Amino acid sequence: MFKALVSAFRTPDLRRKLLITILIMVIYRFGTYVPAPYVSYKNVEACLSQQGTADLLAMMNIFAGGGLLKLSVFALGIMPYITSSIIVQLMRVVIPRFEELHKEGQTGQNKLTEYTRYLTVFLAIVQSSVFASVAASGQLFVGCQLPVVPGSTPFRLLIIILAMTAGTTLVMWLAEVITERGIGNGMSLLIFTGIAANFPALLGQVYQGNGGVTWMVLVLAMFLAITAVVVYVESCQRRIPVQYAKRVIGRRTYGGTSTYIPIKINMANVIPVIFASSILSLPQMIAQFGNPNSTWVAWVHNNFTYQSFWYIFTYVVLIIFFSFFYTSITFNPEEISDNMKRYGGFIPGIRAGAPTADYLRYVVRRINWVGAIYLAIVALIPQIVFARMGVQGAAFGGTSIIILVGVGLQTVKDINAQLQQRHYEGFLR
Repeated sequence: MFKALVSAFRTPDLRRKLLITILIMVIYRFGTYVPAPYVSYKNVEACLSQQGTADLLAMMNIFAGGGLLKLSVFALGIMPYITSSIIVQLMRVVIPRFEELHKEGQTGQNKLTEYTRYLTVFLAIVQSSVFASVAASGQLFVGCQLPVVPGSTPFRLLIIILAMTAGTTLVMWLAEVITERGIGNGMSLLIFTGIAANFPALLGQVYQGNGGVTWMVLVLAMFLAITAVVVYVESCQRRIPVQYAKRVIGRRTYGGTSTYIPIKINMANVIPVIFASSILSLPQMIAQFGNPNSTWVAWVHNNFTYQSFWYIFTYVVLIIFFSFFYTSITFNPEEISDNMKRYGGFIPGIRAGAPTADYLRYVVRRINWVGAIYLAIVALIPQIVFARMGVQGAAFGGTSIIILVGVGLQTVKDINAQLQQRHYEGFLR
């Protein structure tokens, strides 16, 4: 591994990509510590030390790189951009124009990217308005009496909203720079940076708690065990064999080769977990603006906590539903079947055309059940076990582990691909 790392930095163009990626990750971390205008950083730190935040905000703060509760210019992080990208993908099913753009190649992709950027700015304005209003009303930190935005006025709230929206736009641009000129996917790497940066601090909180070294060792052991399971499952594939018939064109013979279609066990990755978490966070977010003495507000607080039965049950159902829903959008059996038929390919024992599409749909449906149940278990088990142990922190949740491991594996694969192009040995042997 170290030999491959040295080889990567010895290659000029690969070294430049790695340095660009590292520099942008450092800039992103720096931006999470720059407070928005008119925000009292001293009061924010004092309120954070009281540990008076809700579970929902704590989880969103992890995904935002720790900048959300600090009300920094990068408070929203990369999440509006990720949400916009997912929504634009889902719109391909609802709006035929989006599907036409997807099939137009690079020109259509550029247009979809433009729509994604506009939607990101819109979501950033909405979310920053909500968080700025909650912070000004004193409900961001439960039990903290210090004003986060001293002397808040409509003008000051407007400036905070503009600063957060501009920060989100800058983060979106940084993610695109990584994707185009760096290594790996920019959105994934930035959310990876935010989660990984908060992990040592949360581990330190475990060490300083009542458990001390014993709890810290147990947390690390369970974290490594879950990581091993995630690595194993994310690397699993169902390989469907494909045979291409020989074709004679002129004096040359084409085809006659055997290959396979790799189908991952978890085709939807972490998207179902993010969707489920986002939907379940809406009742808690709406309850923030309700009267604390109201019956429905009390019901939401009692039934939409991480340990309640209805929250866990709804969480599992939503994960399974979105696993099938998202896979049905991203995996098109008819398109794969048509491409195979066009180039003379067929699955042994299956006729080309509609029977091939039906077979692929049948295989994917069965694999989806395994992937959906795996996602639900990985997302819930760490959350429940760590809560029973008294360990707080979303970085120890299954969602964070899946993101960390998935992004890490994909980035290593991208670096390996770059090294293999230059005849170097990769990180993974």
